Amino acid sequence: MPVPYPASLSRRSLLRSAAATVAATSLPAWFLEGAAAQEAAPVKSPNARPRVALIGCGGMGSYDATLAQRFGDIVAVCDVDAGRAAEARAKFNSAEVFYDFRKVCESPKIDVIVNGTPDHWHTLVNLRALAAGKDVYAEKPLTLTIDEGKRLVAAVKAGDRILQTGSQQRSDRNFRFACELVRNGRLGKIKRVQTWLPEGLRGGPFVERPAPQELNWDFWQGQTAARSYVPERCHRTFRYWWDYSGGTVTDWGAHHNDIVLWGLGRDGSGPSAVEGQGLVETVPGGYTAPNAYRIRYAYDDGVEHLCQSTSANSWGGAVVGKPKEGERYHGVMFEGADGWLFVTRDGKLEASDPELLVAPLPSDAVRLYASDDHMANFFECVATRKQPICPAEVGHRSVSVCHLGTIAIRLGRKLQWDPVAEDFVDDKEASGMLVREMRKPYDYDLS
Repeated sequence: MPVPYPASLSRRSLLRSAAATVAATSLPAWFLEGAAAQEAAPVKSPNARPRVALIGCGGMGSYDATLAQRFGDIVAVCDVDAGRAAEARAKFNSAEVFYDFRKVCESPKIDVIVNGTPDHWHTLVNLRALAAGKDVYAEKPLTLTIDEGKRLVAAVKAGDRILQTGSQQRSDRNFRFACELVRNGRLGKIKRVQTWLPEGLRGGPFVERPAPQELNWDFWQGQTAARSYVPERCHRTFRYWWDYSGGTVTDWGAHHNDIVLWGLGRDGSGPSAVEGQGLVETVPGGYTAPNAYRIRYAYDDGVEHLCQSTSANSWGGAVVGKPKEGERYHGVMFEGADGWLFVTRDGKLEASDPELLVAPLPSDAVRLYASDDHMANFFECVATRKQPICPAEVGHRSVSVCHLGTIAIRLGRKLQWDPVAEDFVDDKEASGMLVREMRKPYDYDLS
């Protein structure tokens, strides 16, 4: 599969660049040596086995708990689906079973929460856990709305707790290497960044059915509007409904757009303008989040950020080909005055010139927070009380970029954004979409 070269390049320059492309099978020794000096193993102490509870026992939650089990003891599992709770109990050595996350947070026998709930439950669970004095490993996307993120950041600061956002690409050496090169000017002045995200699902209409007896459907829906049960709304495919998430824009976008902010040095900021469009109509009675889309962001220093599904035509007209079967093709491309760099989660690291990936950075170069293991970094920070590699503010700002994109798609017009005030500029309709009405009793007063 060819690299998605910038649309602005001519065919001749594409061929010249292709001849110079390098696929890095291993990172240079100078980078690895510097990384080894920064990375630290979790601190070992007499209290090195904290007591961990898993809330949300689906596939990702159970995977996270398996990773956490290396550093702590899984003593409790919780899910509104009794079947999933039972499976988790069997998997984690007969841990105590809960069906209400509030009871888990109240327990003095629990130190750490792993939050693997669906996206629309992330914030309420995180806030309750923090208020109870627990440290939290919180799955991404961190929030359902930008307003939720502002509340969560404030709660973490007020309680002096540790929260790690599950944006594990920050603990991937290839992404850190790419961002260090960008931050140190290896590509010259950055002009454009592109992120390619997988297409979402497009399907429907779906048939209403009775909710399974083991599932508390009302509790599962939580703050969102009450709907009749449709299997496709729940569990594995919930992210393709606006009610519960934002499709792959907020799912995979929370990963790749996070790397954009890291590379640009904008962890506490964001873009100044956004426009977006869905490219395919949704099916009536089917999934409501777009499966194909384009989003364009602008930053106040002139950097352009294009985010699109993998089958979309890139802005400028060049067609990005579909991946071959089984090939993961989504990733991040930084384009500067002196070259480009493309990085993916599955190990692809390519540049317009091999020397860009090989030449050492100077001794006084900017070195980014180093972590080789996202869960290990979290437990190290639980022990030491230092901040993790992806704290609440970082997770909030990264998914804010995604939320801005979904709002722009829904409104269908260009929006101006103030990243300091975290509000749209003179646009009451757009500002109203920064928060969602929460169905009672599943709101901030849930007791």
